[in-house]
Amino acid sequence: MLEDSGSSLADYIASDKQKALGDYTTNRFGELPYLFKVLAAEAPLSIQVHPNKHKSELGFQRENAQGIPLDAANRNYKDPNHKPELVYALTFYKAMNGFRPIEDIVSLFESIGIKALEPQVTALANNQTRDGLKRFFTEIMSLSGDIKQQTLQELYAAYQKPAKSVMVREALSYSQSFYKHYADDIGLFAPLMLNTIELAPGEAMFLHAETPHAYVEGTGLEIMASSDNVLRAGLTPKYIDVSELIDNVKFQSIKPEDIRLNPVNKSGRLSYPIPVDDFGFDIIQSNQEVQRQYLRSAEILFCVEGEVTVSSSDNQVVLKPGESVFISNDSAHYQYQGNGVLARAFN
Repeated sequence: MLEDSGSSLADYIASDKQKALGDYTTNRFGELPYLFKVLAAEAPLSIQVHPNKHKSELGFQRENAQGIPLDAANRNYKDPNHKPELVYALTFYKAMNGFRPIEDIVSLFESIGIKALEPQVTALANNQTRDGLKRFFTEIMSLSGDIKQQTLQELYAAYQKPAKSVMVREALSYSQSFYKHYADDIGLFAPLMLNTIELAPGEAMFLHAETPHAYVEGTGLEIMASSDNVLRAGLTPKYIDVSELIDNVKFQSIKPEDIRLNPVNKSGRLSYPIPVDDFGFDIIQSNQEVQRQYLRSAEILFCVEGEVTVSSSDNQVVLKPGESVFISNDSAHYQYQGNGVLARAFN
């Protein structure tokens, strides 16, 4: 059935997990295993890394044993879960996702010519491996005091110089936009190391565990595994644990052309490839023909555009843009009809 009881979703699920989530999800996860929300970034959000499942479990146990309160500023692990994410752009959506190819990182730093970092850049140029990238990233993240200020001053000066290439211009444009919000932040160097990307409306990307990323500007749908574990790497006044961050980063480059997801078209439904079982994500192109969807678990439908009627055996709702509905597993199936676009979250 389609629930609209007035209570919170969390309370409804807790009242009868078997009814709401079904056997598969209840036995596999014990709770709704994902969070689904609209994310609107008017200013750049912090650069983050999410630990993988194994390290989340170990870190959660360790910090519990150390007696660090869950709400402490220096608490890294709030739960024992991982937090892979998918973002689907509703507007043009700027972000950073994963390390650039190492040769591009070297080229960017050499083009900008920050003298205080010449030894580090030369070392990376001579050792373009994951280990070399780890050393370089660690040294950048560890900059402090006068050296940090000197490197930032040289970066500020680069904003005013003509860019030597499109790649340099784009990286500096991102960095300069961050400067408006975080003038003395080490995260200003992030666009020189991380892939910058602008998703067009309707495009999506996946963010793996252990991958540095940041949401810069735009509105999108975000679905992620249910976790609050965040290790920050810049663009934030909050606590940054550099050693724990480095220990949870996968120092592997991502080719820019591999960032966007390529969905599979299944009879009017775009199904996005997701390498985890915590959640799935589809975009449904609905029309006036009645379509039926059978349930394995609970689902959430979000109306992206148009007007779509969603019904079960004993309930019916009309979704308009920005509206959503939770469909509990005991409905067994539901139907939808109407010209519009639905985002479907499930597991």
